[in-house]
Amino acid sequence: MTIQGAITEQDIANYLANTPGFFERHAELLSSVQLTSPHGQRAVSLQERQMEMLREKIKGLEGKIMEMIRHGQENVAIADRLHRWMRAILQAPSAASLPEVLVSTLRHEFMIPQAAVRLWSIDSGFEVQSFALDVSEDVRAFASSLAQPYCGLNSGFEAGRWLDDAGTVLSIALIPLRADGESDAFGLLVLGSPDPTRYSADMGTEFLARIGDIAAAALSRLRSA
Repeated sequence: MTIQGAITEQDIANYLANTPGFFERHAELLSSVQLTSPHGQRAVSLQERQMEMLREKIKGLEGKIMEMIRHGQENVAIADRLHRWMRAILQAPSAASLPEVLVSTLRHEFMIPQAAVRLWSIDSGFEVQSFALDVSEDVRAFASSLAQPYCGLNSGFEAGRWLDDAGTVLSIALIPLRADGESDAFGLLVLGSPDPTRYSADMGTEFLARIGDIAAAALSRLRSA
């Protein structure tokens, strides 16, 4: 009988995988096979090596479960903060106090160092309020151009000067406020931090976008008819 070519390890592996009865017919091989332990140079049996692999797999699964639990706890904490923020908005004593309640509670619940909001195209009865101070056409156009919140380094944005201590702000988030179905923004929510990595250009903006949606829905009542 002539063997065409050398038998490879893959050939042997395929044969054993496709011949489940092999080790039943040659059970003595299982006890005689010796492998090197990954935890030293000592030789271990095939069964012991399988147990070590199983323990490592279980350890990995335990790590994943702990990570899932941690993420679940973080999500619950965020949901609780969001709930308290929305509750404070609903309990604002007046329409004029709404922007201040919205911003101050947002800062407290999400530990944001600085925050501010400006609105335009609002009812004339609110024009004396601080949130209605003049906003340049450039800022209005910039806010309307944002399809999603902007996050990144504070490179001298005009809106950054709305913050109480603007000189200390190194990273910034700019969240446009627009009513449903409208392309033009009627306001801008600004979040600032002295930490240059707090609002980075590569961070996800889904949560900030939801914050903006909620804020815009609440503040829409201040708009002019």
